[in-house]
Amino acid sequence: MDAVDLAVIGGGVIGAVTAYEAAAAFPGADIAVLERGLVGGGATSRSAGVHFPRGATARVRSMTEHSHRYWQRLAAELGLPVHPTRATVRASAERADAVRGAYLELGAETEPDPGTREWVLDGCHYADVEGVARAILTDLRPRATVWEGVEVAALDGDDGWVLTLGHGETLRARRVVLAPGPWIAHPAWADLIAPLGLRVKKIVAAHLDTVPGPGDALAVFDDEDAFVLPLHHRGHFLFSYTCDEWDVDPDTVERGLAPSDLADARAVLRRHAPNLAPLCRSGRVFCDAYSPAREPVVAELCPGLVFAGAAGGSGYRLAPAIAAEAVAALASATSHPSNR
Repeated sequence: MDAVDLAVIGGGVIGAVTAYEAAAAFPGADIAVLERGLVGGGATSRSAGVHFPRGATARVRSMTEHSHRYWQRLAAELGLPVHPTRATVRASAERADAVRGAYLELGAETEPDPGTREWVLDGCHYADVEGVARAILTDLRPRATVWEGVEVAALDGDDGWVLTLGHGETLRARRVVLAPGPWIAHPAWADLIAPLGLRVKKIVAAHLDTVPGPGDALAVFDDEDAFVLPLHHRGHFLFSYTCDEWDVDPDTVERGLAPSDLADARAVLRRHAPNLAPLCRSGRVFCDAYSPAREPVVAELCPGLVFAGAAGGSGYRLAPAIAAEAVAALASATSHPSNR
């Protein structure tokens, strides 16, 4: 049986950053990342990858600040596919105070229309999140094992943790970080995660069939929790809006758009950018886990087993802060991965 000090289950952006930071925090530890598909796949590959400095709670605002600094540094160090973008945020006058409290880098406030407020929003970027996760794990490979196409079929505590892998082999790990994204109902860990009260919500982002110009910027519609993002590297716009469909199965929801998805996207666009609604003909569907408090969850489920996730659709934006909390949870345990 193979043995490691730390196993990270999940090769999405949260798992990738967690493994990367664990390798820095515990020099010499044997670390393995296990991903049932290809690293950067799953929900990570469908992420809009937008980062704007916002948080509905003090904790999330702090996490946003941490992640903002982290992505700036790591993008420069590893040459990550991260693209700065200009941005504005618009809201009704009734929500102006909420916007001022939630966004960290607001510029001057203007009134483009009666009853509407708008601000320039600094510190924004978007990323090819799949490429980010793959680049991070590529850089990590000399210091860790990255196994792709390897599903964890069972997870059992026995003087550490024993992972039964889908191809029949087993792996023993002193510590485990569970970063499954929306796959919280997997039989190997569903009972362990259940006390957290997490739910999985569908997320839809439409693609708008027009090529962004050099001056096009991210536009956030705060009242709707929606945004239009120019994806210059892909040659189209992306429109994200709030989809209120819960308790979906990540293995089925990602098969494609439902007719209602485009209809709902067009309805929101007609309220804020009616000229774009006819261009909404395709898109991406995915999902994520949400906590009751609508904040990410980092929790030690059992001794040596840390859950990291429930990012509520903000996995890329908050991944560095989630990873920092996960590594801190490992370090505060009675015996962490560097204590052999």
